[in-house]
Amino acid sequence: MRDPVTAITGITYDRESIENWLFKGSNTCPVTKQPLPNDSDLTPNHTLRRLIQSWCTENASNGVVRIPTPKAPLTKSHVVKLVKELWVPQSQLKTLRRLELLAMENARNRRYLAEAGAVKSMFSFLEACFNKQQTVGLEEALSILYHIPVNPTSETRLQLIESDGIMETFSWILRCKLNDHSSIKSHALLVLKAMVKTASSHQLERLKPGFFSSIVGVLREGISHQGINAALQILLDTCPWGRNRMSMIEAGAIHEIIEIELGMPEKRTTELILGILFHLCSCADGRSQFLSHCGAIAVVSSRILRISIAADDRAVLILALISKHCGTCAVVLQEMMGVKAISKLCMLLQADCAHYLKEKAKEILRSHYDFWKNSPCFTSSSLSRIQLI
Repeated sequence: MRDPVTAITGITYDRESIENWLFKGSNTCPVTKQPLPNDSDLTPNHTLRRLIQSWCTENASNGVVRIPTPKAPLTKSHVVKLVKELWVPQSQLKTLRRLELLAMENARNRRYLAEAGAVKSMFSFLEACFNKQQTVGLEEALSILYHIPVNPTSETRLQLIESDGIMETFSWILRCKLNDHSSIKSHALLVLKAMVKTASSHQLERLKPGFFSSIVGVLREGISHQGINAALQILLDTCPWGRNRMSMIEAGAIHEIIEIELGMPEKRTTELILGILFHLCSCADGRSQFLSHCGAIAVVSSRILRISIAADDRAVLILALISKHCGTCAVVLQEMMGVKAISKLCMLLQADCAHYLKEKAKEILRSHYDFWKNSPCFTSSSLSRIQLI
């Protein structure tokens, strides 16, 4: 405990810990469970702080470092003044850097920044950068937005989330050639993910092809793991609309996400990729692009019974779409057998998994039984057409 403060419930906490607790949306005292509003006063406990400092001094010989006396907390009025100074051209970058440091420092500062309209100001600043085609200050503004969550219930939602200009601005940022592009674009994608989560259906169905091209382009360039997952989540959340799916396919999304999956990413990344592939394979162009990648069927099949229940669901449904619409295409059916997709489906019938998945596996195997009946997985397991009914 470095800066003890007492809540209105009478319990003393470390300031940073209790402020983080409140900033993340908790509204009760961790000990008493009594109501504790986000804007409740936290009173410095000077007596306890002096005792802690005294103990540190007494134990200095044991390597204990004395905690410094905390600085006076930042006031809300100071934050409001700083946000207003953002629009003074001569000190704009300096102000952005000061705001960024405040946002990174603690939850209290982030709360004050949100209440002072920093989110709205940052979005306005980014739009101004887009209009002027200038990149100075992008890194700082995006870092601030990353640290201050976009609040879907705020009064700025209509301006920020429902504005075509905002989406175009982020598309431009993702296309920009920047120093330290991985960090900047990862922050941009994380902010964009929050925006998409709170956007209306009307907004999401009007996204332009360039929006998806910019996201796929970043995946192609390579960014941080966190940025990749944010980009994939954006694609998955916008998949339900047919127009968006076509834009993703035209941007080459299927090829790029299969390449990522071939790199054996973590569980959550695989689940996101399989979810996107399922949506994109629901249309003919998507299936065609999927089959044009020589590793597509193999990588999807290999994930069955290896990742999670969610991954099994998506992988089996993808194979169902491919087998259903391939007709009697011998090349596809032979490939499914060659990369052991059929073996995995047979294994699924013996595994402890959901009944509907077993039924879907039976449906796939039954549909092309005459072609696959000589496969080793059929002969070795004595599976017959009758057993698949």
